[in-house]
Amino acid sequence: MLETRIVAIHQPTFFPWLGYFNKIARSDVFVVLDSVQFPKKGGTWSNRVKLLLNGQAGWVTMPVDRNYHGVRSYAEMGIDNSSSWRDKLGQTIRTNYGAATHFAEVFPSIEELIRNPTSRLTDYNLSAILYLAKALGVDTAKIVLASEIEAAGTGTDLLISITKGVNGTAYLCGGGASEYQQDEKFAAAGLDLIYQNFKHPVYEQANTKEFVPGLSVIDVLMNCGFEGAAALVQGA
Repeated sequence: MLETRIVAIHQPTFFPWLGYFNKIARSDVFVVLDSVQFPKKGGTWSNRVKLLLNGQAGWVTMPVDRNYHGVRSYAEMGIDNSSSWRDKLGQTIRTNYGAATHFAEVFPSIEELIRNPTSRLTDYNLSAILYLAKALGVDTAKIVLASEIEAAGTGTDLLISITKGVNGTAYLCGGGASEYQQDEKFAAAGLDLIYQNFKHPVYEQANTKEFVPGLSVIDVLMNCGFEGAAALVQGA
């Protein structure tokens, strides 16, 4: 009987939420989807994420270079370094999380990740993802780039091609996939489909009376520390 090999695929996300790291932990291969087109307009989780700002969920953003013609993949997207956005982000975190239980433990590492001087979006995000995954006790050797895998197609067909390209037998998908994913194609391709069904753990958050889920892993780390966040990632 063929051994199950679970593959998860996700774009390179900007300081991702806890569920992103849970998906890495649950997979045998985690493919960073850097080969597809970056959205020409609007926001994306690859350059913005939510933190608790003044007690409410609010966006923090990495500005990207949109001064180009045609299309660019995530791997080709540049960061707009014309502003001091790194300094602003660091100060925003200091202001809103300075009183958090694990601020002193966590902030030096987060600040170093924020100050990554690269001008490439994927390089920036992947650097943070790899560092934080390791700090959360997740094996980073399983993380690979889609741009280094021979795969073809779009939409569900591309996901199937990538999964087979890394010898996967099952595809692990997140909760929002039902909007665009054609589930029946996985079975037709001989692949099992597994829904992540991530249940967000509740933890004590600074500066809010009601728990706010879905924030950046930075929020989890500031309130729970590296050890506490690792337990949430592995146990969820």
